Amino acid sequence: MLEAKNLYAGYKELHVLFDVNFKAERNKITAVVGPNGSGKSTLLKSIFGFTTIYEGEIKLEGKDITNLHPHEKTRLGIAYLPQTDNIFTELTVRENLVIAGYILDEEEYRDRLELALSIFPELKDKMERKAGMLSGGERQFLGIASALIRRAKILMLDEPTAMLSPKFASQIFERIIELRDELKLTIVLVEQNVMKALEISDNALMLVGGKVAFEGKARELLEHEKFEKFVVGYTL
Repeated sequence: MLEAKNLYAGYKELHVLFDVNFKAERNKITAVVGPNGSGKSTLLKSIFGFTTIYEGEIKLEGKDITNLHPHEKTRLGIAYLPQTDNIFTELTVRENLVIAGYILDEEEYRDRLELALSIFPELKDKMERKAGMLSGGERQFLGIASALIRRAKILMLDEPTAMLSPKFASQIFERIIELRDELKLTIVLVEQNVMKALEISDNALMLVGGKVAFEGKARELLEHEKFEKFVVGYTL
């Protein structure tokens, strides 16, 4: 459904990704793992249009979207949720969700809102609360709920459980599985808890030094004899 082919990308003069090939299969969870500084977040940002693309292409359902702006990719159904700054903290929960549905007509907005709140019922009694007053886990709930209202087909999550309590982290993983199984979303997951990310994922991409060190089934990476070396930064 989503792929990057021979991708070289970075930030102006700073090259980060080198000849990366990546595929996210429809209705599957794909984990992107690797040591710190390996280019995981840069891959998501490159797909969404926040980096400099030197070479290569990005395709959505076979269509070249490499040079589209982020707002254009949003309209095509791609949602990118960074670790922080993924909600409007000065607005209420309700206002955040209304903004997420600004392109929808009233009836569709109500339907999408009902869907989002069925996945994240914890937000129902916090609709008038300032988003900045939510806990870290609740902020992640709101960010993903907003993406659902925007009719996201592909959800790219960058460290969604970072700095969360074990309780909220566990809930986030449960909801990610639910989004795949119940809503049939395609999910790309960058996650600090590598073991858990691979356990819930169908496929995996391992980046080391901005290059692909492994691509295949998540279970194969978990069971690989050199797995521990992978996660601390060694190459294949």
